[in-house]
Amino acid sequence: MKKNVFFVSGIDTDAGKSYATGFLAREWNKNGRRTITQKFIQTGNVGHSEDIDLHRQLMEIPFTEEDKEGLTMPEIFSYPASPLLASRLDKRPIDFDKIKRATETLSERYDTVLLEGAGGLMVPLTEELLTIDYIAREQYPLIFVTSGKLGSINHTLLSFEAIQKRGIVLDTVLYNLYPTVEDKTIQEDTMNFIRQWLTKYFPQTQFMVVPEIQLPANGKES
Repeated sequence: MKKNVFFVSGIDTDAGKSYATGFLAREWNKNGRRTITQKFIQTGNVGHSEDIDLHRQLMEIPFTEEDKEGLTMPEIFSYPASPLLASRLDKRPIDFDKIKRATETLSERYDTVLLEGAGGLMVPLTEELLTIDYIAREQYPLIFVTSGKLGSINHTLLSFEAIQKRGIVLDTVLYNLYPTVEDKTIQEDTMNFIRQWLTKYFPQTQFMVVPEIQLPANGKES
């Protein structure tokens, strides 16, 4: 597989990963970098990924052939929970080989693959494997989504420590301005703090602001 797959994770379920993923894919495509998004494991859906739907709306493109083939949504579970619990309730294990094959196919067809995870870095996939462990095992560079909501500095710095401990390459931090707030005091201070922290401890990591995005009809944050 080409070294063109980036894993997208964040501080928690409501960090805005789906919006940030769709936004980044749109920007890279505009700049001539052919980018496709893939949902690592979708929970809370049946037969289709609502996060992929949202990506395409934000990217302003129709469903791709890869969407129709199921390559961008290889594993879907019906219950809205961690992949561990969702797979247990659906009474079937996660097929990691199927996911890997789909990612490899997308990697060959596109310049870049943005592989969006479920929930935050520490979400369990099995009783022995966390999302962050999967990222480290596959040696994917990480695009990390955070925001300026109250408490996000704590979640972000704890995540940075876990990333360093496992030797994961922190490629980019996406600072999501969702949800919209009238008092931007905390939001602006948090952004400045995280930027300074990255300059000191992750000097090679890029920092990008995800602007407030007009939500598509029936759009759902995740």
